Amino acid sequence: MALGVTDITVRRFAEREAPVTHWTELPAGGNFLPAEQPELFADDVTAFSRPGPESGSGGSR
Repeated sequence: MALGVTDITVRRFAEREAPVTHWTELPAGGNFLPAEQPELFADDVTAFSRPGPESGSGGSR
């Protein structure tokens, strides 16, 4: 999940429902983050999509 500066951080609520595997609070952006900060959003999506050490052989998260 990527949050812009105008979003209310809701991590504790998200963690109640499911394990959070990726969380980013970006320094800029708001309700329309992909349109307002496309590079930041794309970088975050790319980081989420990369297999990490916890994912083993590249399985989905």
